[in-house]
Amino acid sequence: MYGWKSVKVFKSERLAAETKFSIIVPFRNEAENLPRLLLSLSNLEYPSTHFEIILVNDESEDKSLQVCFHFKRSHPELQFSVINNKRKTNSPKKDAIVTAIELSRFDYILTTDADCEVPVSWLQLFNECVLQTDAKLIAAPVSFFKVNTFKEQFLNYLIAFQELDFMSLQAVGIGGFGLKQPFICNGANMCYEKKTYYEASGFDGNFDISSGDDVFLLQKFHELKLKTEFLKSKKAVVFTKAQGSISQLYAQRIRWAAKTSAYTALFPKIIGLCVLVMNLLIIITIVVSLLQLIPYQGLMFSFLLKFIADLGLLYFSTNFFRKKYILSHYLWCSIVYPFFSTSVALISMFSGFKWKGRSFKK
Repeated sequence: MYGWKSVKVFKSERLAAETKFSIIVPFRNEAENLPRLLLSLSNLEYPSTHFEIILVNDESEDKSLQVCFHFKRSHPELQFSVINNKRKTNSPKKDAIVTAIELSRFDYILTTDADCEVPVSWLQLFNECVLQTDAKLIAAPVSFFKVNTFKEQFLNYLIAFQELDFMSLQAVGIGGFGLKQPFICNGANMCYEKKTYYEASGFDGNFDISSGDDVFLLQKFHELKLKTEFLKSKKAVVFTKAQGSISQLYAQRIRWAAKTSAYTALFPKIIGLCVLVMNLLIIITIVVSLLQLIPYQGLMFSFLLKFIADLGLLYFSTNFFRKKYILSHYLWCSIVYPFFSTSVALISMFSGFKWKGRSFKK
């Protein structure tokens, strides 16, 4: 919470557009999602001469390519290209980004995902952040699309749970920047200087891990004492889709958790260990309380302690993302979360996962 408060809200000064960006979007079987992303990119309020869009096809088996080429024909005014991924490692997404960076023309790389939508002032805000701070890597906020109420009540609960979980990750990430210990960010909304990326040897050392194109690069920049910033602006939020089933949610979170064992910095390891131990202790306390081996008051106290601490941080986060209404689900989510978080952590330690139709081994 202290770290969150230490990151000041970024205010635009309407500086001239000077920074040039290469926007990189890896995709695989995203025909359903690409039209929304491409429409938002075409609506960017920034000189078209100052950015290019590079979409990297990672062996798509649907109509994603047709969607891309239709967009290209419809928007000849944009610098737009579609290339094929050059697979070299165990990380398709990192390979796709590297493939695009090698062909990119501009000084700053900006990444997002195919299932996202970017705001109209996206490039202008990154431009001003670069000019004001001279940061070599800039992370920015990500949130879920606001969805209409589903007829299936279960889906409403699933989305609410994901919202709170995701906003907690966002809050902790921003807090890390405020404590001068940045360790987590989201590649759906991330920018870095190409020259510095090469000087830092890019993703070298992490290609054996399928995910982490964002986190490992951030941690590498921080370890090298390169300037990093968080663009804390509501107008810079990129929106993405929540997962539509429990199995998809587990697969996504296991994929994210699988990279934590490769962290080299001490701070994120301590944070991760604290989260795992606290949630595991609550589960153990529930079991021993039900067996009447300890008084139930111990369980109530530990749960209340965690409940209050999490609520304080989530209040900041939900207020920033204009989603305080999600807190109405906070009580039941707090009960479910220790089981979810612990199971994801344990599964990621011993098992691989499946993502985008591909299986990845531990």
